[in-house]
Amino acid sequence: MKEGKEISNEAQINEQIRDREIRLIGENGEQLGVMSSKEAFQMAQDAGLDLVKVAPMAKPPVCKIVDYGKYRYEQARREKEARKKQHTVDIKEIRMSPNIDTNDLNTKVGAARKFLAKGDKVKVTIRFRGREMAHMQASRPILLDFAKALEDICIVEKQPKIEGRNMSIVLGQKRK
Repeated sequence: MKEGKEISNEAQINEQIRDREIRLIGENGEQLGVMSSKEAFQMAQDAGLDLVKVAPMAKPPVCKIVDYGKYRYEQARREKEARKKQHTVDIKEIRMSPNIDTNDLNTKVGAARKFLAKGDKVKVTIRFRGREMAHMQASRPILLDFAKALEDICIVEKQPKIEGRNMSIVLGQKRK
């Protein structure tokens, strides 16, 4: 293992920092300049705190004098906040048959509208059985009409495509 080149998600602290020169930031956020890691470690010990490498890839690496336990707690809290703000997009599937009636189609459009309003993507699938397989292309307009009924709030992300016994289209929310 080469010195100072190991990559881990744990920050280097105190004696683990073996760089010849580092840029030091004090406990109150003030710049203390470039100095040797031994000097910086001594300053941290005098303050009763830890020396933590916060930017290992910088030239020279940046270290900060902080309470390591508090630093880890703050970092964990920031990561938790970031995860809380993330939104995962689900794909909801709506299945139909090729000989669907208008009212049934309108009900399915209403369900898709709700899914899209929540921010999910919608995969509309027409399943073919038996003799319906011979007239698959005749069902393409049904999917396009479905997308046209929702064109005010959605865009077509994947055009109608035949996959085995199914034909499907993927609709996503319109970007504002």
